[in-house]
Amino acid sequence: MTAEPDGPEDRLRRFATIWSRAVFPVTSTSLTRPEFEMQLLPLARRLSQALLARTFEAAEGQAVGAALVDAHCTDPEALSRALDCVDAYLVLYCGEDGPQEALRARSARLQHAMAAGFAQALRERTLTEQEAISRAALNARSLVAEALHASEARFRAVFEGAAIGIGIADLDGNILQVNGALLRMFGGSEQSMRGRRVPEWTHPDDAPQVWPLYEELVRGEREHYHVEKAFYRPDGTALWTNLTVSLLRDADGEPQYQLALMEDTTERRLLNLRLRYEATHDALTGLPNRTLFFERLEKALSAGEGQRFGLCYLDLDGFKTINDSLGHAAGDRLLVEVADRLQSCATASGEMVARLGGDEFVALTTGPDTEREVDELAGRIMNALVTPISIDGRDLTVRGSIGVVEGPAGERGPAEVLRSADITMYRAKSAGGNRFELADPEADARAITRHGLTTALPAALERGEFFIEYQPLVHLGDGGVRGAEALVRWLHPQHGVLGPDQFIPLAEHTGLIVPLGRWVLEQSVRQARLWQERQTGAGPLRINVNLSPCQLTHPGLVQDTVDILERAGLEPDALCLEVTESALIGADDDLLKPLRRLAEMGVDIALDDFGTGYSNLANLRRLPVSVLKLDRSFTQSMQQFPADPVDLKIVEGIVTLAHSLDLAVTVEGVETGAQAEQLRILGCDTAQGWYYARPGPPERLHELALVDAIS
Repeated sequence: MTAEPDGPEDRLRRFATIWSRAVFPVTSTSLTRPEFEMQLLPLARRLSQALLARTFEAAEGQAVGAALVDAHCTDPEALSRALDCVDAYLVLYCGEDGPQEALRARSARLQHAMAAGFAQALRERTLTEQEAISRAALNARSLVAEALHASEARFRAVFEGAAIGIGIADLDGNILQVNGALLRMFGGSEQSMRGRRVPEWTHPDDAPQVWPLYEELVRGEREHYHVEKAFYRPDGTALWTNLTVSLLRDADGEPQYQLALMEDTTERRLLNLRLRYEATHDALTGLPNRTLFFERLEKALSAGEGQRFGLCYLDLDGFKTINDSLGHAAGDRLLVEVADRLQSCATASGEMVARLGGDEFVALTTGPDTEREVDELAGRIMNALVTPISIDGRDLTVRGSIGVVEGPAGERGPAEVLRSADITMYRAKSAGGNRFELADPEADARAITRHGLTTALPAALERGEFFIEYQPLVHLGDGGVRGAEALVRWLHPQHGVLGPDQFIPLAEHTGLIVPLGRWVLEQSVRQARLWQERQTGAGPLRINVNLSPCQLTHPGLVQDTVDILERAGLEPDALCLEVTESALIGADDDLLKPLRRLAEMGVDIALDDFGTGYSNLANLRRLPVSVLKLDRSFTQSMQQFPADPVDLKIVEGIVTLAHSLDLAVTVEGVETGAQAEQLRILGCDTAQGWYYARPGPPERLHELALVDAIS
C-alpha cells in the first residue's frame, strides 16, 4: 500500500515546525519549543491563507509581524530568521498547486509586510516603554528628593531596582552614583564609572544640540532635556541610548544635581539600520537602488560652486533575449556578475554605481574634474563588459549602451539629468549599441520634440489639424495634367506646418497611421470626385495616395477602400495606391493578397521609390503593380547638360523592361526643363516635381488642368 499524500493541514504543521525551530533559539520566551510551535501555528495559517487569497492583503502580513513582537521575538535575528523561513518554505508547503512565480511574488510581498508590521509593533512597544521610562524618571526624581529629605533607604531601593540606567552627577559633571542597570549597559565597574566626568563622554555621532542643552541645564536655565546619544563602552563598542537628563534642586530651589536616565536602544538601532539598508539597496545585486541613487544625485547637483558631476546610464543590449532563451534565473546571475564588474569600475572617492531596475545601471562621479573622469569611467565600464560571462556552461557576450551626461552642479535637477542620460543612451543603442554617447542638448531637444509630437498625434487628428496638398502628375508626351499625388501635412499649433517626414514615422510607430491613412484616402478620393465633376475636355484626373507598411497589414484595407470609393462615387480606375519598394521586398502571398484584390477591382498599384530597395525587375512578375515610380536618385544628373551617360543607360533599360511588362513609368523630382525633355526622350510616361508645380491646394490643380484643356 502507498501512503496517502499529506493534506494541507499536515503541510501547514510542518511549516510551523520548521519556523519554530529556526526562531526559538533567539526568542525571549518562557515557553518550550513545542509550546512555541503551537503559538506560531495560527500565524502560519494566516500566512497560508494570505498567500492563496484572491486579492493580496498586506494587513495580514503586517499582523503576523506584529504578532512576532507580541510573542517576544524582538531580537532582530528573530525577524531575519522568520523572513528567511517564509521565503524558503511558505510556497513549498502552503502553495498547493498554484502558479509558482505568482506565489513567490506574493510571498515576497508578505515578507515586506511582515517586516513593516514587525517594525511598527516594535516602535509602539518602544513608545510604551518610553512612557514607562518617563514615569520611572518622574518617580525616580521624586524618590531621590524624598530620600535626600527623608529616607536614604527608600531611595536605594528604587535606585538599584530600576530596570533603566540611572546616574547622578554634580553640576561640575563629577559622577557621584550609578545603579546596576547602568553598569551592565556600559560593561564597566562602579569605580571606573565614578572616575569619569560627564563632559568626557563625547561621541563623533553626537547631535549638534546635545552639549548646548547640557550647558543650559547645569546653569539652571533648563529643567530637563531628552536626546538620542551614543557612548563608547570600555571595549570600544558603541552604546546607543535614549537619554533623559533632569536638574535636581534643593529645598530652596537652587540647582544641586543632575539626574540621567538611560535606555539601551543599540539593538533597535541596528534593526533600523538594517531595514534602512534593505530599503535603499537592490535585493539581487546589493548595489544602491533607485531611492539611494536619487538621494546621492540630488546631493551632487546641489553641491557648491566649482563642483561638477558626471553620470553614465547603462542599458544592456539584448538582455531580454537572454531572459527568454535561458530563463530568468540565468538572467539574474548575469545581472549579479555585471553589477560586480561595474562596482569594480567605480572605486574612487565620489564615485558610485546603482541599479535602477531590470538591466539598467547608473554610475555617478562627482568632483571638480568630472569632464575627464566621466569619460574614463565610461571607458572602464565598456572594458569591463568585454570578457564573456559564463552562465550554466555558456560564455555569454555582454554588450551595453551608455548615455553620458556631465556638467556643473546647480544648473539641473535629478529628473532632468536622468532624462537626458536616458535619451542619450537610446541614441547610443540606435547607433548600433556597444558604445557610449555624450549628451547633446540639441539631440535632447529633438527627442523631446518627437515625444511631444507622438503624444499630440491622436488629438491632432480629432481636432482636424491635418490637411492635404496635391502635386500634379504630368504626362511627358503632351504635357497634360493626368492627376495628382496626395501629400498630408500637419498644421501644428506650436511648430507650424510639418511635412510627412516629421510625423509619419511617429504615426507608424504608434499605430495611428491606420486611422490617419484612412482619413487621407477618404479626403483624397472625395477631392478627385470634385475634380471630375468640374472638369471638361480631357480624361478624368486620377489621385495617387501613399500606403504605409502598417496599412498593408491592416485587415480592413480592402473593405475601407471599397467603402470610400462607393461613398464618393469614384471609379476604382481613378485611384492609384503607392507602396514603397522596400515594403514589398520578400513579401509573401498573405501580404500581397489585399493588393491583388484591389488591382482586380481596377485600382492601380504603384511601386514607389523604385531602385532603392535592391529588388530586381524579375520580382515584378509576382507583384500586382501597374506603375513604377522611379526614385529621383536615378535622374538627378539629368538636371544639367550633358547628363551622366551611365544614368541614361540605367533609366533607359528600366523603362524598356518596364514597358515590356506593361508597366507605366513615373519619375519623381523633375526640376528642370532639360531633365523633363531627356526623360520624355527615354520614354518615361509621367513625371512630377517642382518644374511643373510644388504641392499646393486642390484648387490650383484644377486651374492647371483647366489651362491644359484650353490649350
